[in-house]
Amino acid sequence: MISQQHTQVLIVGAGPSGLMMAAQLLRNGVQPVIIDIKQGPTNQSKALAVQARSLEIYRQLGIVDRALHDGKRAGGMVLNQDGKEVASLSLIDEGERRTLFPFVFLYQQSKNERLLLDFLTLNCCPVYWDTTLVSLKQNGQQVEVELQSGTDITTFNCDYVVGADGAHSTVRKQLNIPFTGDTYANEFFLADLELDNEELTDTQVQLYRARGAMSAFFPLPEHNGYRVIGNLTKDKEGKFNLQLEEVLPHLKAITGIDIKVVHEHWFTTYKLHHRMADKFRLQNCFLIGDAAHIHSPVGGQGMNTGLQDAYNLGWKLAGVVNGQLKETILNSYAAERMPVAKELLATTDRLFKTIISANWFWVFFNKWIMPWGLKFFWKNDTLRAVFFKRLSQIGISYRDSKINLHLSSAKNIKAGDRLPYLKVFDEKKEVETDLHEWCSKPGFTLIVLGKLKELDLFTLAKWITQNYTGTLNFFYLPPSAKNNHVFQQFEITGGKMKALIVRPDMHIGLINDVVDIEIMDNYLNNVVGLAKAAI
Repeated sequence: MISQQHTQVLIVGAGPSGLMMAAQLLRNGVQPVIIDIKQGPTNQSKALAVQARSLEIYRQLGIVDRALHDGKRAGGMVLNQDGKEVASLSLIDEGERRTLFPFVFLYQQSKNERLLLDFLTLNCCPVYWDTTLVSLKQNGQQVEVELQSGTDITTFNCDYVVGADGAHSTVRKQLNIPFTGDTYANEFFLADLELDNEELTDTQVQLYRARGAMSAFFPLPEHNGYRVIGNLTKDKEGKFNLQLEEVLPHLKAITGIDIKVVHEHWFTTYKLHHRMADKFRLQNCFLIGDAAHIHSPVGGQGMNTGLQDAYNLGWKLAGVVNGQLKETILNSYAAERMPVAKELLATTDRLFKTIISANWFWVFFNKWIMPWGLKFFWKNDTLRAVFFKRLSQIGISYRDSKINLHLSSAKNIKAGDRLPYLKVFDEKKEVETDLHEWCSKPGFTLIVLGKLKELDLFTLAKWITQNYTGTLNFFYLPPSAKNNHVFQQFEITGGKMKALIVRPDMHIGLINDVVDIEIMDNYLNNVVGLAKAAI
């Protein structure tokens, strides 16, 4: 039972999004209360793909090594039609090193939840399981909620509430926020199986298509383990208590493979939806993850998008709660994340309808044009890079956001973009690091690229110490042969320089072609709303 009567932040839902929200608040010095209606963390695998951007967040939290140890890289994807292989694509970003994790990572949702739960435990933040949100009422300054645990109902006051309670979100319903969208007509099955089939590889995702039918095999980290999904035939849709054995003949018809099941870990049927909340924020309440948006599983984007919702909101909400940021910064959460969700829904919806359509045109397109198009597409380095940036979510940018300021002639990298992953050689320590490692501490990070005089460095350090101790970290990179690639990436030539202020979520807030303390002060105080340290 929750003993306190008030909390600064209540998180409703302890799935990946809610757990990440709690982790981000804890990282930034805020102790939330997190509840969930379930009895405990899920033991079902559920979401499977973890994209590069999510692994970058895990690295910043200091937990990525455990994830990498317990998961598996997806080496590639093979497309089969009518029992024949028609295309084979690598899922490894083999070009320019754009991230420390240039691959799609297979790591079940259950493992993600355990990973984040352990982070919460180390930070003394329990999850209150078997606790239900009964009602919610906002009164301007606070949110009054009723919580039920067993037969006991208690009233609880919160400064802020974050709804991370899934597609059937009680928080969203209590706020009367419409969840606009639709349900796909087809019904699907999902099974986690141990198989004994030499036709399947343990590194590649195998996709199978036939007219109006599809299935996919995803290798799991466990030995001979596979996630198998596919659509149900019309005679099986809506059938109560459907068993795996009943879908195996249809699966064989699509794949041409006699599926040999050694062990069945999980089997379920479900319908897919594509919906988005009309608002991501209403006064002191926020929606993240599936409570805010749901879509088809094409591209493995769902769980990762929820993690990034929490990543975006976490530092802002913590800054407001701690009195370090003005409350107005909270408006930027919906402004930045709603366009991402809207574009994702539109993209996955189009792709999914194309894949499953039985329309004669799309059947013809999928059979004859798409395989040729994929092979042509994959030979082009530029197009392949665009695909990976979208799939991995490292290409998400907030350039139009009001909390970013671009004062540079640079055209390739702009304020609002994710800070690029670039290796850096530390001339003083004579060790190799990278720009993301420089952003491992909580708070904003000032990075100066270029030659500064000792007096200027002293002035900068003094300005930070007097005004932003604990909220602004500082790194300086002078020109050198070993770091020339960094200067090229940021379009710095002829002895010029760049000043970057990187947000806590590793997106660039400010880029300027000069190191100007007055401009940086203005950005931090008036654009972001960061308070100066008390003197």
